[in-house]
Amino acid sequence: MTRRLRYGMVGGGEGAFIGAVHRHAMALDHRYAFTAGALSSTPERAVRSAEALGLLSDRGYETWEAMLEGELQRPAGERIDLVVIVTPNHVHYPVAKAFAEAGIHVVSDKPLVHTGAQAAELERIVRERGIVFAVTYNYTGYPLVKEMRRLVREGRIGAVRKVVVGYHQGWLATKLEDQGAKQAEWRTDPARSGAAGAMGDIGSHAENLVSTVTGLELEALCADLTTFVPGRRLDDDGNLLLRFEGGAKGVMMASQVEIGHENDLVLQVYGETGSLRWHQENPNELWVAALDEPVALLRRANPYLGPEAAAVTRIPSGHPEGYLEAFANVYGEIAAAIHRHGDGADIGGDYPTVSDGARGVRFIETTLASAASDAKWTPFPSAGH
Repeated sequence: MTRRLRYGMVGGGEGAFIGAVHRHAMALDHRYAFTAGALSSTPERAVRSAEALGLLSDRGYETWEAMLEGELQRPAGERIDLVVIVTPNHVHYPVAKAFAEAGIHVVSDKPLVHTGAQAAELERIVRERGIVFAVTYNYTGYPLVKEMRRLVREGRIGAVRKVVVGYHQGWLATKLEDQGAKQAEWRTDPARSGAAGAMGDIGSHAENLVSTVTGLELEALCADLTTFVPGRRLDDDGNLLLRFEGGAKGVMMASQVEIGHENDLVLQVYGETGSLRWHQENPNELWVAALDEPVALLRRANPYLGPEAAAVTRIPSGHPEGYLEAFANVYGEIAAAIHRHGDGADIGGDYPTVSDGARGVRFIETTLASAASDAKWTPFPSAGH
């Protein structure tokens, strides 16, 4: 990689949470240069945010449409290489579609879009334009998640029998959306968040983590969604039973009303000859059990780990790495893919793609359909259906 990639950001201005996380992660390995932005849906706030973040006056745009037009008017060697979309969910589709059609690489926060039809359209555009399109399921960037995936894929625990994944939060145990909390306001608004609440916001992360680590394909699911906080318009708690192709079973929980939990994401995978357990709040350790052997605790940055985990480890063992480093690992793979694209090489890599995002949208839609149905099981649609 010979130069920093120029990126423009849509969303992520003053008062936003995730935009700053993306910028910090992108800065960590010096692969990106923050070059342009349309940082708010309010033009005045967008310009003010651009000034506060040090963008040049002619690269702080009032709207994303103005940014797209302005960047395309610049010489190829000066315009942005990619757009990073960190808006509420309802803005993802129009921005991603417009920039992808213009041949500009796209990174979108999750969930990708509101509907499966929108997701399929983005997949089509990406295939036709041949661009890099990534979705920031950032937990896949942890070294020990990659190690967990390697152990499963290499058969170290035998064929997978059961998967249990839980994403537990408590921050929405009260009606924060009525108290001026910006993050709660849009996440509980169907027009902006989409038709799902907790299952779309954090359940989509749980689904992606299961798919990434195990490679299992969902066959059907049975969902029970609840809105516990009176007056809230979207689910704040969900419990799912999962059936995978090949016979494996699963249990998924995603809740934002479990008081005492902060960002408690746990994945457990049980096979014929062993099992694995990883906890996001303690991400530098991986619990491994083998049949009739002592339970082992693997730790990040040790020589017994595989090459995928080693490749995304920055500092020696005993020096904890965490959330921002995992996010930066995803962005490192994206940067490598974009540079390969510029060289005319294969743009594949170890990052969540538009197809991963599209599967996540189908998962949300299937979960909602199951929860609304009297039928016990709801078939999971294959790609393209």
